[in-house]
Amino acid sequence: MKAVVTGADGFLGWHLRALLSTLPGWDVVGVGRSRWSPGDLTRAVTGADVVFHLAGINRATEYDVEHGNVALAEQLTDALTEALTGRSVPVVVFAGSTQADLDVPYGRGKRVAGEHLAQWAVSAGGAAADVRLPGLFGEHGRPAYNSFVATFADQVARGQTPQVTGDRDVPLLHVHAAARVLVQVAQARYSGVVEVGAEPVRISEVARLLQEYHATYSPHGDIPALHTPLEVALFNTYRAALWAHRPVIALTPRSDQRGTLVESVRVHGGPGQSFVSSTHPGYVRGEHFHFRKIERFQVIQGRGRIRLRKLFDPISAVQTYDVSGESPCAIDMPTLWTHSIENIGDGDLTTLFWTNELFDPDDPDTHPHPVH
Repeated sequence: MKAVVTGADGFLGWHLRALLSTLPGWDVVGVGRSRWSPGDLTRAVTGADVVFHLAGINRATEYDVEHGNVALAEQLTDALTEALTGRSVPVVVFAGSTQADLDVPYGRGKRVAGEHLAQWAVSAGGAAADVRLPGLFGEHGRPAYNSFVATFADQVARGQTPQVTGDRDVPLLHVHAAARVLVQVAQARYSGVVEVGAEPVRISEVARLLQEYHATYSPHGDIPALHTPLEVALFNTYRAALWAHRPVIALTPRSDQRGTLVESVRVHGGPGQSFVSSTHPGYVRGEHFHFRKIERFQVIQGRGRIRLRKLFDPISAVQTYDVSGESPCAIDMPTLWTHSIENIGDGDLTTLFWTNELFDPDDPDTHPHPVH
């Protein structure tokens, strides 16, 4: 199935591509600004089974925000019409907004864009869904751009205090959940408006939780109490912001005449599971990523090489950390980063792994993906 994603390099587009990469049978074509010309767009959508229209304008003059979103929808349908000759009509899934009912430039632009896509689908004999999404947050959102959560997470990771103005309840949805809704709508070939609900959260509560996570996790890698999926998602968003500042957690060995003790993981509340593996010289474990799971690596004995790469980054962006049992440390794998550990020593490598979830064979949240 060929799926075209407009706005592929944006926040939602990146997470949607990550999800689609785990689904068998999907051939994904991303369209960003560099391919947004009539000819390039027509070539991209030719033969598409699904078009996810995520490209949009939300930071510009009021006129450009309103009319620019409509223009993008019109340019897309022009390309679809050009590409349709003798071909089946693709499903169009539009990332709309819950603000579509508001009389504001962004809301009006999103509403009219959705209506235009629906009218085109009727005339072409296809299906178009206007999926109205609330505020989204998650890993790798741009501070001061994608959401206040991204801004707060970046500030907290830098040791700053978020400033809350206009405190109120806001509906928040993790971006991966939004991507799942888009895929489900496409698979159902749904037409019409889809209202996506979200849990209302106080802005000041988000700031409080992120600061609490930082106070608990930043000094020594203690895992804070995480009671709900929303709290896990917020913690993973914070971890993504912290990664550039503190990828490796130094562990303090305590030694006496009996030997040495090292604390591997301290959890302040919530489930978890530990396991130990041995790896023969030259062999590699991992080569996968997680959407939600927190996973810690600690080498107990031997020498290992941990490699990580953010999804869709070039191979040249692989990060490498050599670790050993002689210098105790832990590395918590960022969500949406593929990772592996290789035995680079002469003897067996013994590694302790910890995750915040009990293993569920029906939902392991482990997705194969090469690191390099």
